[in-house]
Amino acid sequence: MAGLFSFGALAEPGPAEATATASETCYADGWSESLRCYRVPVGADSAGDQVTLSVLVAPAVNGGQHEPLYLLAGGPGQAASDLVRLLNPLRKLNRGRDIVMVDRRGGGRSDAFDCGFGAETPNNIELMTAQLAACYINAGERPLSINSRQTVEDLESVRRALGHERISLWGGSWGTRTALLYQQWYPDSLQSLVLDGVAPIDTKVFLAASAAESALQELEQACSEDPVCAGFGDWRNQLDNLLANWSDAQASSFPDPFTGRPSEEPVETWMLAGAVRTALYDPAAAAQLPYAVSEASRGNYAPLSGILGLFADMEGAMSLGLTYSVACAEEMNRVDAADIARDAEGTFIGDMFIRIFVEGCKVWPVPPRPYDAPEPRDHPVLLISGTADPITPPEYADEQLAYLPNQQHLVVQGGGHINSPRGCVPDLILQFLDQPGTPLDDGCLADIRRPPFAAGAFGPALMPEQSIPEAESMLAQEDSAGGADESSAEHPEPLEQRETPTEEVAGGDQP
Repeated sequence: MAGLFSFGALAEPGPAEATATASETCYADGWSESLRCYRVPVGADSAGDQVTLSVLVAPAVNGGQHEPLYLLAGGPGQAASDLVRLLNPLRKLNRGRDIVMVDRRGGGRSDAFDCGFGAETPNNIELMTAQLAACYINAGERPLSINSRQTVEDLESVRRALGHERISLWGGSWGTRTALLYQQWYPDSLQSLVLDGVAPIDTKVFLAASAAESALQELEQACSEDPVCAGFGDWRNQLDNLLANWSDAQASSFPDPFTGRPSEEPVETWMLAGAVRTALYDPAAAAQLPYAVSEASRGNYAPLSGILGLFADMEGAMSLGLTYSVACAEEMNRVDAADIARDAEGTFIGDMFIRIFVEGCKVWPVPPRPYDAPEPRDHPVLLISGTADPITPPEYADEQLAYLPNQQHLVVQGGGHINSPRGCVPDLILQFLDQPGTPLDDGCLADIRRPPFAAGAFGPALMPEQSIPEAESMLAQEDSAGGADESSAEHPEPLEQRETPTEEVAGGDQP
């Protein structure tokens, strides 16, 4: 790759000299408090037009005595403004620090480069690729101008415009990659990092089949240890058979998750496998898989259709023009057929996930943009992983960030992709940001459990009544000792003369 444009090149221009701009009060779905909304100028685009970015700020409740925390979205292609709901579990952090969400160029409220994709994204890869090709042809120079270096420069411009000195970054999924690149290029602007679902700079993160397979196997093991879920039998083998033998007739008759009628477009195998993989991101959705697969093996596809419906809104959440410009130049450029074959072997999804990018990048020609090898950085870093994450498993954080000596790693057992909102994790993040040099006591992570498995169409089973072994033993002894004469042996007075208890057993659970 010698001679190719390198993100670490010294010739790269610095961030635009943005100045502070006025804000207005605004609101966003998922957060009940008011926000400050900015339009921050960050320079010109390839056509010479001024570019402004949408910036949402949740102002610190207590005046902002700590450095602000910027939230960096994943994808690439998700909007940071879509992370507003994360403010709820991070409410304690918001007491002492501003929380900032910057929609990068081409994402969300910053002139989304979505190529017309939304809730009606085609189920057919060929049709999807044709729409991408048309978008690329009609977009001029825009696909060539969007990249992570630009995003980091824009982020630095926003920091200056808002008058922030050092900042901390929270990154989720691909946002961790952006945060790690910011750390490389602007170390003096950074206080600390919180990285959830870590995608290290050197990782080929789109090779996700083996990670998804490991997450599914962990779900399978957890199911086998659950009395209700174990009753579904070998649902994993049923899933493999379903994917291997999916027919045109099944694809055409698969019910629409919102109407129950046959889908307008056939649901192809890659969509079905993709829905299973996506469900693994969220432990609550994953808990529905054994039941849904078991029902599908008997010809009832409604539960599996419901799982597809859970993630219908995600189809329009990514700005796919942005996604492909970054993914094709920075990720797929370093993935070859041998990599894909090794990753796909023995997995339920095979190459069905990465094929979307292989085919898409063929019609989205952008030059490779390799990263320089990361240099050591001593910022405090908090890493967060879930053992059942189907795309960024804990090994990525454990094995590929040795250049960050000042790190701590929280691992949530059974956790999926993005665990910052779960259990005590928000409190641990707060402790880390307030005292980044202090080791965290992560014992509370053991209290975070998998959600209960779905037992039927109405969800999890009700908890069975808890028996008290000591009481059962005493009753058994009374039965064997007293027999028919129990009342006279234990209660000399006639039964009708006994006093009626003045208190009843709570809940009506009387002997």
